[in-house]
Amino acid sequence: MKIQWGDAARHYLQVVAFCCVVAVLTTLIWPAKTYFVQVGYATSVGTITWAVIEFGRYFVDERNCHPSHTGGHGWPKGWRGLLLTSLGIACGFIFGDRLGDVFFSTGLVNSPRDNKLSLAITIVAGGVASFYFHARGKAANMAAKISAAERDASEAKLKLLETQLEPHMLFNTLANLRVLITTDPQRAVAMLDRLNSYLRATLSGSRALVHPLSAEFDLLRDYLELMSVRMGDRLHYTLDLPEALRNASVPPLLLQPLVENAIQHGLEPKVGGGSITVRASQRGSEGGALLVIQVADTGVGLAPQANTLDEPGRGFGLTQVRERLASAYGARGAIELIAAPEGGTRATATFPLKNPA
Repeated sequence: MKIQWGDAARHYLQVVAFCCVVAVLTTLIWPAKTYFVQVGYATSVGTITWAVIEFGRYFVDERNCHPSHTGGHGWPKGWRGLLLTSLGIACGFIFGDRLGDVFFSTGLVNSPRDNKLSLAITIVAGGVASFYFHARGKAANMAAKISAAERDASEAKLKLLETQLEPHMLFNTLANLRVLITTDPQRAVAMLDRLNSYLRATLSGSRALVHPLSAEFDLLRDYLELMSVRMGDRLHYTLDLPEALRNASVPPLLLQPLVENAIQHGLEPKVGGGSITVRASQRGSEGGALLVIQVADTGVGLAPQANTLDEPGRGFGLTQVRERLASAYGARGAIELIAAPEGGTRATATFPLKNPA
């Protein structure tokens, strides 16, 4: 039986506030007792009622309770909840008044009518407070379920985008293999070996929604080595991953579409080829830190006035990255494609920096 002390303290503070409101009513009914005395009696009754209900629910089998949004015992279901509420109100009325007499007695004697009215107020107040806590708990539990469903939907969308991306890369690679088989069989065999190694690394890895940035850079290195077989000396690359960011969590295959676009639309159309630099860095401090990943190439660059993500021919991979960032990070995930001042193109992905738990 694990008591959730944080929830209990929060509930008790709400009970005390509710008792202060009830004391306003009782002061109007019995003006002979001051508001301070009425608050004392109301708090005595409320404290005992709260204690019986708050801790009594832990004696009900968890299977017969509504799930709590924080896990564990929630409000008992059906007749068990009604019984516990009735027991709490009864104990509050019987023992709460006596506790109030100990600390706040004024020497005044209640008439039978006063006792009946006091009982009615206790029942109504206890019922209203219990309904309030029950409704709040049920709403919080429903919100937690909705949040979990939205998270599951986002995760499913990420997996769908990933499964769309992998065939796209394979189709491009197989098309390149088809050309090399007829023009340079030896390089085609080398490329096939690299492709086999790349697929083995991809398939043997975890299919989790995130993995360390170091694993992402390893996959990227395998892919660039695969492309190097086809392009030879026309392709040079640099991977810059600071040690402090190696364990940062990122969606798998996030960088590959950016590099693939840099090769296909930047370096391949350029006679002499060029270089690709992939660099990770951190922006901001802890709590609001952002991970910035930049893919820069020295290729032919963007077409005039086409320095956006909508440039023809670049759509699929960049759209994938943009949608995956939006699904995983919402408005805090962004991607920018611009013409680099030194020539070529620079794609920059920015999203919250998260480390594995």
